[in-house]
Amino acid sequence: MLRVVKNRHTTLLALLTVALYVGAVAVGLRVVTLNFRMPLIDPPAPKGLAMWHPPSLASIPNGSKGDSIRLGEKIFNQTPLYAAAHVGGKVSCDDCHAGGGTQPLASPMVGMPAAFPMYSERAKRKITLKDRIQECFVRSENGKPLDDDGVEMRAVVDYITWLSQPQPRMAPYTGRGLVKLPNLTGDPRHGERIYDAQCSGCHGDKGEGRWPNPPLWGADSFNDGAGMHGIPKMAAFVQQNMPANRKGMLTPQEAYDVSAFIHTQPRPAFNTAYAHF
Repeated sequence: MLRVVKNRHTTLLALLTVALYVGAVAVGLRVVTLNFRMPLIDPPAPKGLAMWHPPSLASIPNGSKGDSIRLGEKIFNQTPLYAAAHVGGKVSCDDCHAGGGTQPLASPMVGMPAAFPMYSERAKRKITLKDRIQECFVRSENGKPLDDDGVEMRAVVDYITWLSQPQPRMAPYTGRGLVKLPNLTGDPRHGERIYDAQCSGCHGDKGEGRWPNPPLWGADSFNDGAGMHGIPKMAAFVQQNMPANRKGMLTPQEAYDVSAFIHTQPRPAFNTAYAHF
């Protein structure tokens, strides 16, 4: 009899534990009904080659060049901390160029040194890699330019160059830029519901950000001159990379909707004194 009661208690406890877990997941994720999914791009490596992966931090050389690369990695991933004098909010380079600049289809930095100089549609001229870095500081990070020949600029360039070093035993890097989405019109009302269900847990109910996740609007976010302020660009980033723990779960239309909602929220104005960037 005691054994039967004990078994019943054990069974009830197990069922209660499962129910609480499922309930917590449902509440925590606030699941919305979704349909079509864009596939994540992960092509196989050519025969005889390993899949591309970023170089190990342990491979950074000693000496002044290595010190510069290490500083660049810190600035890239924790910009408000390591380049505080040049940042006006709480956005890091890594927030828009995910994975320390290595995540495919998240505006990666791998291979970028060889791509410059390139024509910029926004600037209506050819720009250098340094120009592009300055754009991030005065727009996405709502700050002010780095000294073009200063320690911070040299460090960021050295870090990006180090990421882009040839790796002959690996497959070529794939996934530059952002995913190509159809040209859609976002519905901000529906986007608000998606934001509440899928984004607010990491970025805050009022878009204020929750460390280490950045603010998406408000005084500490990117300004209205940033690329992410454009709905199509944000939608392409969001569809492939967000939510960070469930990448690719949003449809293109849902990505446009949530980006349209974020676009309606207040943010700092771009300082036109830096319009040449």
